[in-house]
Amino acid sequence: MTTLVLDNGAYSAKIGYSHEKVSVIPNCQFRSKTSRLKTFTANQLDEIKDPSGLFYILPFQKGYLVNWDVQRKVWDHLFGKEMFKVDFADTSVVITEPYFNFTSIQESMNEILFEEYQFQAALRINAGSLSAHRYFQVNNQELCCIVVDSGFSFTHIVPYCRGKKMKDGICRINVGGKLLTNHLKEIISYRQLHVMDETHVINQVKEDVCYVSQDFYKDMDIAQLKGEDNTVMRDYVLPDFSSIKKGFCKPREEMNFTGKYKTGEQILRLANERFAVPEMLFHPSDIGIHEMGIPEALVNSINNMPEEMQPHFYKNIVLTGGNALFPGFRDRVYKEVRSLTPTDFQVSVLQPPNPISYPWEGGKLLAGNPDFDEMVVTREDYEENGHFICEEKFDI
Repeated sequence: MTTLVLDNGAYSAKIGYSHEKVSVIPNCQFRSKTSRLKTFTANQLDEIKDPSGLFYILPFQKGYLVNWDVQRKVWDHLFGKEMFKVDFADTSVVITEPYFNFTSIQESMNEILFEEYQFQAALRINAGSLSAHRYFQVNNQELCCIVVDSGFSFTHIVPYCRGKKMKDGICRINVGGKLLTNHLKEIISYRQLHVMDETHVINQVKEDVCYVSQDFYKDMDIAQLKGEDNTVMRDYVLPDFSSIKKGFCKPREEMNFTGKYKTGEQILRLANERFAVPEMLFHPSDIGIHEMGIPEALVNSINNMPEEMQPHFYKNIVLTGGNALFPGFRDRVYKEVRSLTPTDFQVSVLQPPNPISYPWEGGKLLAGNPDFDEMVVTREDYEENGHFICEEKFDI
């Protein structure tokens, strides 16, 4: 029996057999401006000749799976002969879903996995639980950890003790990668170029030039300086999809501080946008979202835990999800949590080498666990007892 591990995120699906490597694939469909009628699915993105004005069709809205038609098409593509060639009669699946997922979505998921695809067994679980499993496997002397999962739709902060999630401490901040990209689009459209339709391009800009500031006001001052003194300023060359396929950051020595560029490239000049955008993860109130930032929410979540556990959480903070890839993210989380906690507590923040596929790796380990067969619901179980058995076994 093979096991397929699928961390089904709102932006990308991390998928692979438990005995192989992970593939990260866009979990959506695309239409391009030029060929309106043709729909591209998941990793067919590379086939689009002109990805300007790329139109995304996402299965997730506000972090929950609502568009099943799109999700089905993506899954058909992933499970099909072009990709993973899944033999459903001999495969069990580990699939992730958000915390406190709606019952209706959970039931649709059961029906699709067992009745349409006919997997032999399934385990639905939160991505954070897989991350915690992965963490405890490596640090087996630790009893507690707190997982920060900062993804596309929102950021979850979840304490785990002995592998069980502590429901009282779960905290959600409604700031994720989608919001950051959209905000960057708005700022650039307001200040320089109309890019509201260029989600794909601006998302690339965000990944290439944004970083988390360690001292916001100091960086703000630098960003206002003129010429060479402004060490924050970067010139980003936008792709034209004929000679430049992918945007890139101009090297510092090639930057022209005084006049225009002679070449015909389209340039975005970015200064305080570089750190003001990721700053929203730390101060959502900057854009009118009245919530705590990540460090404050972490401390708040730990304070809801029993007192004797608290020091254990502070020294096992794990950062996962795509936003953890911003340069400076880990240091800033450490710095702020440190300043908010009593001095006698040790604070340690771990950022895994690849925070995006960390939960998938946890799923891979879990699939090899001797207790794995106890955790799944088999197709026979489901056919006999229906949704009830899934509700009882899966702690979502």
